[in-house]
Parts: sequence; C-alpha cells; structure tokens
Amino acid sequence: MGKLLDKIQVPQNRFEVRLSGSGGQGMILASVIMAEAIGKDYAKKVVQTQSYGPEARGGASKSDVVISNNEIYYPKAMKLDLLLAMTQESTDKYFPDLKEGGILVVDSGLVREVPTDKYYGLPCTKIAREEAGHIMVANVVALGAIAALTDFLTRENLIEAVLNRAPRGTEDKNRKAVELGYAEALKLKEGS
Repeated sequence: MGKLLDKIQVPQNRFEVRLSGSGGQGMILASVIMAEAIGKDYAKKVVQTQSYGPEARGGASKSDVVISNNEIYYPKAMKLDLLLAMTQESTDKYFPDLKEGGILVVDSGLVREVPTDKYYGLPCTKIAREEAGHIMVANVVALGAIAALTDFLTRENLIEAVLNRAPRGTEDKNRKAVELGYAEALKLKEGS
C-alpha cells in the first residue's frame, strides 16, 4: 500500500464521496448517516443521493454524498474525491469514477484486487463480525474509518448520527463499530 496522507480536507468548492458495496450492506443508510453527521457543521453544505435499482437485491450498489462550503447546484457525484468500496464488484465498477489523486478506501477482507497502490485497506466486515459482534455494522465500521481519515466527518457528530439511526437495543454495538473503525484507520496512518 502506498504512503498515506494527512487528514483529507474538503476544498472550498466540491468534495464528492461514493459509498459502494453489495445491496444489503447498508451503503445507502451509511450515506444518510454521513450526510446527517456532516450537516451538523453549519459551515458545510451537503446532499445525499442514492441508487435504488436491482442493486437493492445484490450486485454493486452505491450512494453519493456531495460536500461543499458553497451552494451545491448539482446533487450527483461527477468525479469522486473519495470512494469507499466494500466489495470487489463495487471496486471494479466504481474505481474508474475516482478522479486522479482521489482516495480509495476498501474492505481489505473482501477486496483482493485493488487497481492502485494508493489506498486505505481495512477489514471492515471482519472487524464488525469479530469485534463489534455483528456483520451488519460493517458499514458503521467503515464510517468510523472515514471519520479518522478526513476533516469533514467528526467522530462526535458521526456517533450522534449513528445513534439517531440505530435500531433500539443496538446503540452500544453501533457506537463500538464507529470506535473500532476509527482506531483501525488511525493505526493505518501511524504505520505509513
């Protein structure tokens, strides 16, 4: 893996994020949570769009979040600044949409062939299953990692947004998932 960068900062104009994986991995929910967490910072504008198609039953699915310090006139991602890919299929399908110099974050337990040497690889699904207690919080583990890698998503706002969306009785598991993803990404940065 290539040299990791300092926290990713949002430029004044647009910063485009795509969360992708298989239908059922919670990428749309993750993008809603991300948008809500970012929206707590009143200096930033944010929109979230999603893809509902046959992907909802499997196959590569996606949801985009556009962030800006200015008004957002077009809500869909055009050229990605950050791509989260939770599966090999979503990596293959959406990597061409990542602009040159963009940041790729992959679930290293599920993505075996990464088309670049500049990426962050975290075993989100494995962490969710083995440390957080349920595979269904892999999307939240990934959000925790993104919070550690960026300046536009704070851990505190993320935890609040996750807990607002978590089903009753799963709050502790979801909070733990955020913290595990955050800690894993910090370890990656320290090791670079």
